[in-house]
Amino acid sequence: MLQLKAPLVDLNSFVFRGKTSVPLEDPSALDSTDKKQLRMVGVDVESTRAGTFLQFDHAPVHCSSARAGVEVLGIQQALERYAGLREYFWRAIDPQADEFTQAAFQEPLHGGYYIRVHPGVRVTEPVQTCLFIKGDGVGQNVHNIVVVEEGAEVHIITGCATAHGVNSALHLGISEFYIKRGAKLTFTMVHQWGKEVAVRPRTVGIVEENGVFLSNYVLLKEVRSVQSYPTIFLNGPGAVARFNSVIVAPKGSHVDTGNRIVLAAPGTRGEIVSRTITIGGTIVARGEIIGDAVPSRGHLECKGLILGEGGIIHAIPELRGTRPGVELSHEAAVGKIAQEAIEYLMARGLDEEEATATIVRGFLNVEIMGLPQELRESIDATIATLDSADAM
Repeated sequence: MLQLKAPLVDLNSFVFRGKTSVPLEDPSALDSTDKKQLRMVGVDVESTRAGTFLQFDHAPVHCSSARAGVEVLGIQQALERYAGLREYFWRAIDPQADEFTQAAFQEPLHGGYYIRVHPGVRVTEPVQTCLFIKGDGVGQNVHNIVVVEEGAEVHIITGCATAHGVNSALHLGISEFYIKRGAKLTFTMVHQWGKEVAVRPRTVGIVEENGVFLSNYVLLKEVRSVQSYPTIFLNGPGAVARFNSVIVAPKGSHVDTGNRIVLAAPGTRGEIVSRTITIGGTIVARGEIIGDAVPSRGHLECKGLILGEGGIIHAIPELRGTRPGVELSHEAAVGKIAQEAIEYLMARGLDEEEATATIVRGFLNVEIMGLPQELRESIDATIATLDSADAM
């Protein structure tokens, strides 16, 4: 079981001070290499967006809103403007929860974003954010807060990545979500890190009456280690949460991630769906649904494929009911591509490599996430680059 433990992270190995960049009045002026990296995580600085936030290393470089009723601020700016954000800042997450929340609390706060959608505002274009590491050996510490007011609706696409050539780095990210009565937040996170990057996000969300929280998480490239376990509390009657995850772990990657939903009010519903593929890396796929109120319903589905030698998938689905009448279910499966499926496609004209790629693409199936077309195309392009030799 030792190989299932995440690699140790030495905080003293990373630089937490002094890496800043010149502010960008026009993010489309970025060089073509950086723009390509951003597009691969769904952030397009040349497309129409309701708002854009960019941070490089230790400081924000661009922050703007293009839609009335949508605030996009750097977290320090928001703390100054709103008297420390007393309702939200470190309210959902305990800064002493573990060594990484403690580090995020104690190390210099480099930035992060504050996004607020005003009551009743329904945003058609997504808001985009990017937390980008451009320097080798950088430790990045950010704190993000999203508030979706009563009756509002927004889709936030956040891309986290390292610049071309960055090998080693550490990302600490605290995120707190507050979805008010009748509001809806779709939150899509795409990760693309370097092979020696350690990632330690900590996320908690609180959803009020008839609120909806939809989360999409995509990780398709090599990373040294990711450890995350977002938790959503459905505190209002009729609240809904759904998590979708698509994860690929190449050789050398250790991904320990999952989701928790707490059904804390009557009429709440939660669903966790994950698709994982190892092509030599280790995946610990966790999931937990807690039924603390009735009526409430929850379903957890975890499916994984092991392609090639040396890969490990450890699925840990958990259900906990504390009231008579809760309805919770789960299904988990780890296996390989069925030979008959490959033979079926080969009989229709595909070679073995094409058949395998088609099955993998269908298994990951990002169509269920309801993503914008340009982000789907970016993800499809990334899937197409998966090393088919390793996958066999």
